[in-house]
Amino acid sequence: MADELIDIVDKQGNYTGKTCLKSEAHQFGYFHATVHIWIYTSNKKILLQKRGLNKKVFPGLWDISVAGHIGAGESIENAAIREIEEEIGFSIPKNKLTKIGTRKHQVKHNNGIIDNEFHHVFITELTIPVNQLKIQEDEVDAIDLFDLDILLETEKHENVLLPQFHDYYANVHTAITDKLFTNQ
Repeated sequence: MADELIDIVDKQGNYTGKTCLKSEAHQFGYFHATVHIWIYTSNKKILLQKRGLNKKVFPGLWDISVAGHIGAGESIENAAIREIEEEIGFSIPKNKLTKIGTRKHQVKHNNGIIDNEFHHVFITELTIPVNQLKIQEDEVDAIDLFDLDILLETEKHENVLLPQFHDYYANVHTAITDKLFTNQ
């Protein structure tokens, strides 16, 4: 987990022209941009990753399919494509990404990390078998498919997603369901 150079954004998500290391953004609470990519299957499954036990935030939690920081000067879509390739070895073209929104996220963690982020949220369909994916072992402990409805039932599952973000997951569920419905 290298410390990467990222762009600083203001409280509305506008780029400021300033950069810093990711560690500095988390230390001082600078707003910055990230990508969240939720990967679903045509048979109503959602790919979740089990965060590495070495992660500073939510280690071992079954979480978003793929997520990561946008590098300084990197486009949002290129960051999403790069993170998917790096974390799970899945290559997709930009036109297979569907952006479903941007989410302002502010959390101060017990370990001192201040996450002031704008999550650029995408969905995309998994078009290869899960066993063909290759995880980035220093970031991801495991990947697995879960029923899509797990996004609506976080309180029923221990260590799978976080119930306090239920509304976010429900929006992702709706976007995926709509996409599946319109593709039939």
